[in-house]
Amino acid sequence: MLLHLPSTARQYLSALRILLVLTVLTGIVYPLAVTGIAQAVFPHRANGSLIEDHSRPVASALLGQNFALPKRNPADPAEQLRPDPRWFQPRPSSADAGKGAGPYDPTYSGASNLGPTDPDLVAAVGRRRAAVAAFDGVDPRTVPADAVTASGSGLDPDISPAYAREQADRVARARRLPSGRVRGLVEAHVEGRGLGFLGEPHVNVVELNHDLASLG
Repeated sequence: MLLHLPSTARQYLSALRILLVLTVLTGIVYPLAVTGIAQAVFPHRANGSLIEDHSRPVASALLGQNFALPKRNPADPAEQLRPDPRWFQPRPSSADAGKGAGPYDPTYSGASNLGPTDPDLVAAVGRRRAAVAAFDGVDPRTVPADAVTASGSGLDPDISPAYAREQADRVARARRLPSGRVRGLVEAHVEGRGLGFLGEPHVNVVELNHDLASLG
């Protein structure tokens, strides 16, 4: 056993040196390099894509949120949030950890995990379609799919251009603004497919509402 001790010790020292080198490379050098490149090339995204109002962070363009009226009884966790007609509404959200936080709870992310033939989902989609149509004053048959279905994360800030356009007249009426002005704002926020072929055209509803606030 004593004869093999020097060889074993050399193996341990070699393993320790490799551990230290990899720790420095992957735990210090690599994170610092990635952080530096991110801050130099796209600092806005690297810092969370924050949206500011008078130099004060008010939201992130990466996370959807509710645009709802205040609760009638804030102490009642069971009270449902009511959409505010003055704002463009996001798609439904299953991100709700409970305790009164409601949909788009930023501490929770998840989907409903219900299949397309699930009777509960079918019924929920029907209720949502009727509610959205009544809220926006449109024919239920024209309500886009994303207006009645949640995203996989429950925190998606994007809606389809069709859903944004559907809401434009309702928002204009609620704010007493010319419909054409609100529709023009929507068109200015339509983003195309990534790299020209990835995904679908979309509108970031958080950024849209932020710019809407400046219209009055």
